[in-house]
Amino acid sequence: MTIQSPSPFPGSAVAEQVAFDRHELGVILTLYGRMVAAGEWRDYGMSFLRDVAVFCVFRRAAEHPLYRIEKRPALRNRQGSYAVIGMDGQVLKRGHDLAAVLRILERKLIRPID
Repeated sequence: MTIQSPSPFPGSAVAEQVAFDRHELGVILTLYGRMVAAGEWRDYGMSFLRDVAVFCVFRRAAEHPLYRIEKRPALRNRQGSYAVIGMDGQVLKRGHDLAAVLRILERKLIRPID
């Protein structure tokens, strides 16, 4: 989904933004809610830029993000639009299906029972 924001200057080009659609946000926020309930995550932030939409996950509000969930439509035909990026900038998973990409983060919820 791209959002067109009105230009502050008459006659200038309209800038486009990449954003998560309602379904994508539903998938992301469902995982976020489960991780908050498990005590793993505590805060999030979103950025919508011209070429990428980013959902950042934080353990505490004043930290660097633990994970970044990115949507880059320009990569749709190559590696896939969606990526999960770790704190160190390493791409943990990339693909065409958001739910499949987010499964890398769901593994933290599955813990062995002692």
